[in-house]
Amino acid sequence: MDLKGRHLLQPMDFSVEEMDRLFEVAERISANPAAFADVCKGKLLATLFYEPSTRTRFSFEAAMLRLGGQVIGFSEPNSSAVSKGESIADTIRTVACYADLAVMRHPKEGSVSVASRFSPIPVVNAGDGGHQHPTQTLTDLLTIKLETGNFDNITVGLCGDLKFGRTVHSLIQALLRYSGVRFVLISPDELRVPEYVRESMQKAGAEFEETRDLLKHLPELDALYMTRVQKERFFNEEDYVRLKDSYIVNKAKLATAKEKLMILHPLPRVNEISTDVDSDPRATYFRQAENGMYVRMALIMELLGIKEEPVCK
Repeated sequence: MDLKGRHLLQPMDFSVEEMDRLFEVAERISANPAAFADVCKGKLLATLFYEPSTRTRFSFEAAMLRLGGQVIGFSEPNSSAVSKGESIADTIRTVACYADLAVMRHPKEGSVSVASRFSPIPVVNAGDGGHQHPTQTLTDLLTIKLETGNFDNITVGLCGDLKFGRTVHSLIQALLRYSGVRFVLISPDELRVPEYVRESMQKAGAEFEETRDLLKHLPELDALYMTRVQKERFFNEEDYVRLKDSYIVNKAKLATAKEKLMILHPLPRVNEISTDVDSDPRATYFRQAENGMYVRMALIMELLGIKEEPVCK
């Protein structure tokens, strides 16, 4: 289960055992972050962001800095040699001369995979178009594990844009590797999960139900993963107006939900979770964002082969 030198391009690149190892390290870090403050001293992370990002880039940079390492990189292509026409292959080979690990976000699907083929250092996919966002999936899984203790025999509701939401597709695929997870897929007919995701659930023998009714199924959920219903996904505005308020979670709607429900969201939110939910202990999305930093700290350590136990402080 040695991840040293590996690339992370999609959530399924790591086995269940390897992900469990990551989660164990992340849990130790979250319990005592100060103990890991110097484990990456002398190491350098390159952030290569070909499209804007706030949360993901900050999370990776904070992760490396909190491990005692340093960060170089760019947050938009116009600030790099890319604006002069440099290829991804040449960019990553040049960056590898300076850095120990690279994190890349790119608007074109498959671009990070291309970079990994030319890179002598580990490359992490921080989002490539509508394709994959594996560290968000690791964040989601770690949050569920920390909140419930395990992944087995839980009922997960995924609500909103299930057709185009890459985080939804990746999370479903990852959860299928655990035992007894039941899925409730809540969306307008126009935004149902793609057929390949449905086929994956059928092949795995997973129990799932597709519905348009959030309130009906809310009481049975252990986790609710919210995504935004986007107006631009509808062919006519009447359908959007008719359905948009059905997928807004507020304090009143939570009256029938379980006391230990986890309300998750990859962020940013718009209006699909009302701000009156923020003070509810079931609102997990900001803890989820913090967990993203811890799991990225663990990932950096593992990819760089930093195995030694930290000195307790």
